[in-house]
Amino acid sequence: MHARNYRHVKNRAYTRKDYARGFPPPKIVKFTMGDTKGQFDIEATLLATERVQIRHSALEAARVASNRILMDKLLTEYYLTVHTYPHIILRENKMIFGAHADRLQQGMRRSFGTAVGTAAKVEVDQPIITVRVKAGALETAKESLKRGSAKLPIHCKIVVKKIQPAPSSSPVEQAESESESI
Repeated sequence: MHARNYRHVKNRAYTRKDYARGFPPPKIVKFTMGDTKGQFDIEATLLATERVQIRHSALEAARVASNRILMDKLLTEYYLTVHTYPHIILRENKMIFGAHADRLQQGMRRSFGTAVGTAAKVEVDQPIITVRVKAGALETAKESLKRGSAKLPIHCKIVVKKIQPAPSSSPVEQAESESESI
């Protein structure tokens, strides 16, 4: 129910945490996992196909689903990054329906609403999750991103690209550095 209610980007983003009282902290706490210093050959990225808001609980579910497959099959031979951060505070003016509900609610009087969660605003073709792996683990990376995209309220696409190795210095610079070190 919440994914349908809060996924559309309607108004200006509400991010002023100075004024909001008692908003829940985002459920997602780790944004990078795996081997942060490893050398990897391939980068697979999960891209959004439409402009949408993604709740913090959906981002955490996508992270957990993607990370679980990578941990089971690759142990620590991967690097996963979640790019989006849930800045937007979601508010809800709670209404009670049913018998004698008119005595308990005020309708639209003071209808600012209470904070019920946070969300991340995502634009078209914005990266959500990126996985870096060795060349032989491409299918595992694709499978993990596919499982993670199933937890998000939109359709996503997976883009794969080769990581260029760090450029080595030119032969002239190598000769100069060798001569300096002698």
